[in-house]
Amino acid sequence: MTASSTSQPPRRSVVLLPTYNEAENIREITPLILAAAPVDLWILDDNSPDGTGAIADALAASEPRIQVVHRPEKRGLGAAYVDGFKRALAAGYERVIEMDADLSHPVAALPELLRLAEEYDLVLGSRWVPGGGTKNWPWSRKLISRAGSLYARTLLCLPIRDLTGGFKCFRREVLAAFDLDAVKTTGYAFQIELTYRAVRRGFRVVETPITFVERTDGVSKMSRRIVVEALLKVPLLPLQVRR
Repeated sequence: MTASSTSQPPRRSVVLLPTYNEAENIREITPLILAAAPVDLWILDDNSPDGTGAIADALAASEPRIQVVHRPEKRGLGAAYVDGFKRALAAGYERVIEMDADLSHPVAALPELLRLAEEYDLVLGSRWVPGGGTKNWPWSRKLISRAGSLYARTLLCLPIRDLTGGFKCFRREVLAAFDLDAVKTTGYAFQIELTYRAVRRGFRVVETPITFVERTDGVSKMSRRIVVEALLKVPLLPLQVRR
């Protein structure tokens, strides 16, 4: 079954979980998400060579709240999310949540994100507001993340403390207001761009503290290319969004 199926009626909230070589983590995080909140779960797999897609299919076969989107190849986090956003909007979901599959985002925070989404248009799980933080991160990762948020916050004149985080809950009105086909960034730049677009549109954005835990299984998707992309593309966002 794919997420484009119309055999089930639309539901209220869906978690989008992009995967690439997450075979070890997908088995563990799936039941945790479903137990934490009344959400559906869509696994967006980019043809993982480690068999993540087949594992996801097996999970979906025994749980109607899970659906799987098999994408033909790895095209980056941004492309996977944009695909998921379009599908979620078409299915009529009212809340759409971004979440990593590697257990780095606290599943226990899902109810709070959904609660805040009753009042705010975009809820950000934030590492850099009081009460937030990271666990098992080297100082270099903390420096890159904090510096990236400061860099973007300064250039874009935004009041957001954590602009590079990827644990977010959107009301459908926010995503429906975007030209999703115009979003070409990925990684840090993708997360910055989405929040910037929401603020520019006048949507209400709030940060809620989370503790980000460094993954223990699999390989981090963080790369130098992701950092360079953010450095080069963030200054261009105001012109791009105006167009």
